[in-house]
Amino acid sequence: MARKCILTGKRPNMANKVSHSHIKTRKQQRPNVHTRRLWLEDEQRWVKLKLSTRALRTIRKKGLARYASEVGLDLSRY
Repeated sequence: MARKCILTGKRPNMANKVSHSHIKTRKQQRPNVHTRRLWLEDEQRWVKLKLSTRALRTIRKKGLARYASEVGLDLSRY
């Protein structure tokens, strides 16, 4: 399964690692994604989501249901 945040859409990025002699090598920059169980207050149940830490901070600020509706995510699938 892909390392992708469900809410923010953050995913791995390809970049160049540049050495001292200026030799470029491809590297992958991965987002800080974790699988978390969050309590969905509206439906009184747990929801398991793959989220970035930025999304977790926003959920703490706004709430899960409000943030998911802003993004357009249907939480009944999870």
